[in-house]
Amino acid sequence: MNYTLRHTTRYHYSAPVTLCHSEARVLPRKTPHQQCGASELQISPAPQVQMERRDVFGNRVLYFAMEDVHQTLDVTVVTPLSTQPLAALPTTSTTWEQVAQQLSQNNSFDIQLYRLDSPFIRRNDELASFAHSCFTPGRPIVEAALALNHLIHQTFEYDPSFTTLATPLSEVLANRRGVCQDFAHLAIGALRSVGLAARYVSGYLETQPPPGQPRLIGADASHAWLATWIPDWGWLTLDPTNGTVAGEQHPVLAWGRDYADVAPLKGVMNGGGEHRLEVEVDVMPLAS
Repeated sequence: MNYTLRHTTRYHYSAPVTLCHSEARVLPRKTPHQQCGASELQISPAPQVQMERRDVFGNRVLYFAMEDVHQTLDVTVVTPLSTQPLAALPTTSTTWEQVAQQLSQNNSFDIQLYRLDSPFIRRNDELASFAHSCFTPGRPIVEAALALNHLIHQTFEYDPSFTTLATPLSEVLANRRGVCQDFAHLAIGALRSVGLAARYVSGYLETQPPPGQPRLIGADASHAWLATWIPDWGWLTLDPTNGTVAGEQHPVLAWGRDYADVAPLKGVMNGGGEHRLEVEVDVMPLAS
């Protein structure tokens, strides 16, 4: 699939900002299944300092600083990219217990990083119990992971009004509702609680307009899903919000241990008072 991605983040402040230092993770990353063209970046007001680096997860991080007084901040990124179909799902019969055992003896930093607790996800018995409804004794790892993905999709309600960033996973689990971020965190917490490795993936998903209706500019949305490690195959990407494997229609932005590692825009400032946030996303498919 070929796309043009457009992502705008806009802050309105109730009081003047006199100094702002920000990090943005809004530049899509290259993956084995995704190629990115040059991004067109617009920041208003214009920053005095601007540079790009890679974080510990390999994500592209844009740093910028502004010293001019302002009461709005507008960051827009337009990126052409292409995605390719994923490889066929692995047919391994390795059980999840065998994988957990292998991972416990694996010294790879890139694997162990995703088995540990993180800012929004803490392993616990409650999450392990939830996982065990799918991770039954002797079940193949891929079959169990797909079952967990399906379970969340089938038994949890998508409810944007229920959670905030501060809502703990215990409440999401108890009330069986939340948004894509919550469902990704829940699946990751369940997988880690039984000894497996899982990471948080941020990106996009095209929104289809109702039949006969025009496509609305800015009506698409950021999205979140997860990936779990399958030995001798790689990272299996799962979208529990939609109950699917995340594939070529899921353009990838960044990944990390949880949302805290991939927040689109964060920083520190002097002044500003209260703020209002606006986000507009367009995932525009192009002819192949």
